[in-house]
Amino acid sequence: MFKGITKRWLINTFGVVLAIIILLVVCLSVTVHSLCYSTVENALTGRCQELNTVFPNYTAASTTDFIDSATAYASGFGYKDEMEIQVINSAGRVVQTSTGFTVGDASNMPDYLDAMSSSEGLGKYNGKLASGENAMAVTRVIKNEDGDVLGAVRYVSSLRNADFRTFIYTLIAAVVGLIIIAVVALSGNYFIRSIVKPVRAMSDTSKRIAQGDFSAKIDKMYDDEIGDLCDSINDMAAELDASEKLKNDFISRVSHELRTPLTAIKGWAETMQYGVPDRITLEKGMSVIVKESSRLTSLVEELLDFSKLQSGRLTMQMERMDILAEIDEAVYMLRERAISEGKHLLYDDPEEMPIIYGDHNRLKQVFLNVIDNALKYTPEGGMIGVQVYRDYRENTIKLVVADNGCGINPEDLPKVKDKFYKANQKINGSGIGLAVADEIIKMHKGSLDIESSPEVGTTVTITLPIYNEAAMLDSDDSITGEAQAELPPAPPKQG
Repeated sequence: MFKGITKRWLINTFGVVLAIIILLVVCLSVTVHSLCYSTVENALTGRCQELNTVFPNYTAASTTDFIDSATAYASGFGYKDEMEIQVINSAGRVVQTSTGFTVGDASNMPDYLDAMSSSEGLGKYNGKLASGENAMAVTRVIKNEDGDVLGAVRYVSSLRNADFRTFIYTLIAAVVGLIIIAVVALSGNYFIRSIVKPVRAMSDTSKRIAQGDFSAKIDKMYDDEIGDLCDSINDMAAELDASEKLKNDFISRVSHELRTPLTAIKGWAETMQYGVPDRITLEKGMSVIVKESSRLTSLVEELLDFSKLQSGRLTMQMERMDILAEIDEAVYMLRERAISEGKHLLYDDPEEMPIIYGDHNRLKQVFLNVIDNALKYTPEGGMIGVQVYRDYRENTIKLVVADNGCGINPEDLPKVKDKFYKANQKINGSGIGLAVADEIIKMHKGSLDIESSPEVGTTVTITLPIYNEAAMLDSDDSITGEAQAELPPAPPKQG
């Protein structure tokens, strides 16, 4: 019953509160006990001071005179309800009391013995009387001018009222402490339940999510940190559900992408296996086999790159390189395809660009992917523009690939670089090429930005930093460069 958070609360919080309350009750009891006893002691000691006026001068007084005066004082004492006065003679016997009863020998009274041996002639006692009653006594020894003991006066007060007051106050403090403990226990129980119940619900829901039930949800009961955690788990389940759907769509898509070229290759291979076709048919078949094999190889390489990316094994062979050479080759490789599909691929080929630091093959892979996507999503007769220019303000090189294709919906645009995500399901593709390209550019300390409008087109801008040594060499013409950067880029020319 008491385990986990409840057990820790009982030990850390409730246990501390209980210990503090017990300590306070004990301290209050001791304080009240001390205060009550001090009040009785002060009252007895104060009465002793009256003896200075009762027996002002005993220069020529005798023991008999002392006994007569003390007896008269005891008989007329006005505080008989609070304390008792006992008159003791010089022989140590009680000869008179305010109650009218004589006690007898005073030698068994500790306070009398202390007073006889004290230089101040004062003795105190706190304990049980011969009757067994708890009481306090103060004795004052009376001496004449010669220092002879004439007798003593003893004040005795019962501690029954003081003990009763101490008990009452202790009982009240204990009851108040119990009430506080009960309130703490009830409020703590409610608070613990308000935490434990949602935590258990979150634990059960998390187990369901771990088992693949992404539809599991937690009812939000509180608008606090626990509620925020519930929202986070629900959002996580929704994201996992979306990721699971994307993964399943990806597997289905990749399966289709693999099956299509394999079917074409197998079909043409079987055609040529059962008979040698004419030359035109043979060339067409071989063309299809080569084309689909290249497509299959590209898809497999893309999957391998994605696998390396996920496991952190995607590495770069970085060196100084000319970015124009890789862009030119990428455009050249896709130009024939654009012509065959009836699309216009325009490329503004600058004369030179500064050196960058990167991986030749990986950057060419990115350029091919971006231009290939532009071709995919651009209809027949459409236009794809490729432009490279230097941004002198940022000291970077920018590659801009723009098309007037179908564009991307605003709700899909933030997700197009996510793994498995594919905005247009009608176009062939695995949905991971752009995620790999974005990661490659990030590993080059650059950025890949996408702007798009539905039915207007898409613009992809790749930004790569210039090699530091090149930037230092170009520092002399920085003024000219800044002026050029303010001019709009030249329109692309057809390649």
